[in-house]
Amino acid sequence: MSTLRPLIPLLIAAGILLGGNGLQATLIAVRGAAEGFQPSMIGWMGTSYFAGFFIGCLWITRIMQAVGHVRAFATLAAIASAATLMLILWIDPLVWAGVRFVTGFCFSGLFTVMESWLNQGASNKDRARVLALYRIVDVSSVTGCQFLIPIVGTEGYAIFCIMTMMITLSLVPVSLGDRSNPVAPDEVKLDLKRAWAISPLAAIGCVAVGVTNGSFRTLAPVYAQQLGMSEANIVIFVSAGIIGSVLLQYPLGSLSDRWDRRKVLLIVTAVSMIAAFALAFLAGSNVLANFALVFIFGAFAMTLFSLCAAHANDYAEKGEYVLVTAALMLFYSIGAIAGPVIAAYVMQVFGPPALFVFTGMVYAVLIVITIYRMFVREPVPASRRSRFTALLRTSPLFSRLTRRTRNSSAPLAGE
Repeated sequence: MSTLRPLIPLLIAAGILLGGNGLQATLIAVRGAAEGFQPSMIGWMGTSYFAGFFIGCLWITRIMQAVGHVRAFATLAAIASAATLMLILWIDPLVWAGVRFVTGFCFSGLFTVMESWLNQGASNKDRARVLALYRIVDVSSVTGCQFLIPIVGTEGYAIFCIMTMMITLSLVPVSLGDRSNPVAPDEVKLDLKRAWAISPLAAIGCVAVGVTNGSFRTLAPVYAQQLGMSEANIVIFVSAGIIGSVLLQYPLGSLSDRWDRRKVLLIVTAVSMIAAFALAFLAGSNVLANFALVFIFGAFAMTLFSLCAAHANDYAEKGEYVLVTAALMLFYSIGAIAGPVIAAYVMQVFGPPALFVFTGMVYAVLIVITIYRMFVREPVPASRRSRFTALLRTSPLFSRLTRRTRNSSAPLAGE
């Protein structure tokens, strides 16, 4: 435990930032809908966030190399904090979309800085525990902060001030932590062409998952609100999907280590599609049924990215793990940029259930492509398969943290 102690301030800062980021995503949708913003405008806000996040992934390493971890973190946190205040000072959909772009860029950089610190600060012996703690912090903080919405309320400025305070306070553990400024990481090579050549299915799958997950995270609160759910039930609905996302990561991953991974991918995609269509056709019929279905949806749909990454790494050459995983994260980002605005227009024309009809149709296309790829490419023998690792999509540097975990003798959480 003593070797993990220097990383505790970083994990506290991560929890504050992850919670604030998750709260902002839900609050933007709920407050925006209450202000009369059309779903299409809320969709553009989601697209703006993921576009900023995408660009941040490309630039942050250069910023860290220029000014170091501490200054990069402080600068990005200050900008994100100021941008968050703009949300309440100027209630306008175009301004909010611009703010979401800025916060997407900043949060991408903040997560990259933290994951670089964790990557350099954790020994191979403790890496699996650090990774497990990071995941626990992620899910617990994002889920817990959602409940500030019904507690504080979305009217007025109080909850926006709380978000700003959270971003600002994340500077405290980073500033007071007893650590030297780590060496800035080398840029992660982002070779989309090579990743596509290794596994077209994984690349297409990550784009599809980006489309659906980005749409869900941006518009699920609007879906719930338009069905007449209270603020408390909206938060429970969103949180059920988030909590479900960690439920089956390792059981399904372990299964995919034993079977042809594409069969597991096919089953998981099919269940995700069924859950999506059920959420569409049973929309508003029973709130408990909606909670149960979105929990199932999260449990399967949110596992797909990690399965796609594991499938691609089965075919990758030794030493290509970081390259492939980072490239797949960018494929995911491309889908997440496109998904929210397309889903929002579909939702605006056909009503709230259309969100999950659109999502289900994306999964249906992925099912067809998966079946086709199973006929044209032989499966990787079990003895040559890479070990499944549950991935967060916070920054390309996360792949470096997991790579060293995969090479460590310490067991992964859940194994």
